[in-house]
Amino acid sequence: MKRTAEFGLGLAGGILGILFALAGVFFGEVAQSLAVEEGGLVAGLSWIALLFSVLGIIGAVLVRKKTVLASILMLVAAIGGFVCISFFYILPGILLIIAGIMGLVRKDKGLPE
Repeated sequence: MKRTAEFGLGLAGGILGILFALAGVFFGEVAQSLAVEEGGLVAGLSWIALLFSVLGIIGAVLVRKKTVLASILMLVAAIGGFVCISFFYILPGILLIIAGIMGLVRKDKGLPE
């Protein structure tokens, strides 16, 4: 099966996740420069969310060959990114969760059940 929907949603979620994580890094660094207590923590967690976004992109790329593994990677990326930077990761997280669930639930055409 082509798995185009899962690929597109996963790729979009991963790219948006990278952009939002970089925005979190920016806000964390600005807060740190303004001597806000948790600014460094926000920046650090945003870097980790960026790594989860890359994991989501890897899952999107693998979805056509290893569907179950790729779907699990996208779900882990969505949950991990949301845990790290919560509000900033809502849209990428939703896209990655939808792609991951579709990858796990959809069956290939032509294969007996």
